[in-house]
Amino acid sequence: MKKTIIFLCTAVFLLSLLTCESLGEIAEAAGVDKDTARIIGAVGTGLATFAESKKAADSLTPENEYYIGRAVAANITGTYPIYRNAALQNYLNRICNTIVINSPRPDIYNGYHVAILDTNEINAFATPGGHIFVTRGLIACASNEDALASVIAHEIAHIQLQHALTSIRNARYANAAVSGVLAGIGAGTSSADIKELTSVMGDSVNEMITTLVVNGFSSSQELEADATALSLLASAGYQPSGILEMLQTLKQRQQSSQGFGKTHPTPDARITNVNRNIGKYTVADTRSYRTSRYNTVPR
Repeated sequence: MKKTIIFLCTAVFLLSLLTCESLGEIAEAAGVDKDTARIIGAVGTGLATFAESKKAADSLTPENEYYIGRAVAANITGTYPIYRNAALQNYLNRICNTIVINSPRPDIYNGYHVAILDTNEINAFATPGGHIFVTRGLIACASNEDALASVIAHEIAHIQLQHALTSIRNARYANAAVSGVLAGIGAGTSSADIKELTSVMGDSVNEMITTLVVNGFSSSQELEADATALSLLASAGYQPSGILEMLQTLKQRQQSSQGFGKTHPTPDARITNVNRNIGKYTVADTRSYRTSRYNTVPR
């Protein structure tokens, strides 16, 4: 069965390039047993199903993206209660609007929205479709508006770079591949084999969305979001150095924090990445034109 799994993973990767006949030729050349060859044949049978599902995943509309994000948001708020502080929430949304109106993608379906999670954990989330969540614990780490804006800019960057949507699409491909393969296998395959195949190829889309929130984006996506946040901050008139202030604070607090350390690269790695890119951006002091007159972040 292990040999079957390895071959299937390779076969699914090549589905869009190979025909059923060429898959059979590869199986024959590999000298696989009859059971393995039968399952490989089923991969070919499931090709059309997979191709159609992949096409549907690639054609997600902004409205689809929003409703996927709303489902993820519902999952988050089912775990963390919303912090009811209208003044602070309005303040964060004014910062968000200042950033997005000066960004490459200011208009999305139903706009961008920031909400506060009532937890001391240090974390933030961005879901498809413009939903941004920042915890009270992370807000407490921000000593000024530039630093707080850097957190929001980082999450906006995830949305505009479509990091979550990319992960969801990849999950859809894997799930579609499973459906196609299992449909082609039909009778004669044991339930244990089907269970193992399913576990290798991935879980359902909804479970993958939940994993995305809990485990975070990849390190490369996090670093890309930091680099993009520098541009977003500068375009909005915020000091890009605010992200360095925030990262230094997080570095000091990360050992005792929950959540953030599990979903982001180390602060040192992020600081190195930001220092590599920050020289591209300079902003004059524009504090008098900010979204508020707070010298410190309100709580």
